[in-house]
Amino acid sequence: MSVRAPDEKLTIKEVLADLRIPPATFHRWRQLGKGPRSIKLPNGQIRIRRSEYERWLSEREDAA
Repeated sequence: MSVRAPDEKLTIKEVLADLRIPPATFHRWRQLGKGPRSIKLPNGQIRIRRSEYERWLSEREDAA
């Protein structure tokens, strides 16, 4: 069992698989400023810190 580092960098493909959403939805969220903060690498690829992704998800939880 591997332990994931909080600052591990996730690819968009990994985030899409976790959320089970199509790429267009994720890119629309990014355009609207509603997606998790991301890092644009010099080669144009996008990465998302695991800690940022988890924070973003937590903010969307329903308060019961």
